[in-house]
Amino acid sequence: MKTKQKPSIRQKMHVRKGDTIQVISGRDKGKIGEIISILPKQSQVVVEGVNLRTKHVKPRQEGESGQIVTSEFPIHSSNVMLYSKKEKVTSRVCYTFTEAGRKVRMLKKTGEVID
Repeated sequence: MKTKQKPSIRQKMHVRKGDTIQVISGRDKGKIGEIISILPKQSQVVVEGVNLRTKHVKPRQEGESGQIVTSEFPIHSSNVMLYSKKEKVTSRVCYTFTEAGRKVRMLKKTGEVID
């Protein structure tokens, strides 16, 4: 009996590419890094220097040597929180409007405007 697969739905994420974040749970708890890429369909993010995995790569051509490559793997977006470099504190994000009427993201704890 086959089960129907749900279509993957793009999740609304509280972080974007280029944001500085801190990991709040898991093996890499406390690590600070910048988001390299986001995967909205899985609600995951790839963070620089976080969730590193080693992969053994076989040689492709004759005479070439194999190697061990370390790379970042995705973690769930709920396990990261925005980080303020100035105040050195994590905070939730809220949305506000500037004097010009543009909608911007702001850190709740510090009031710092992100973009």
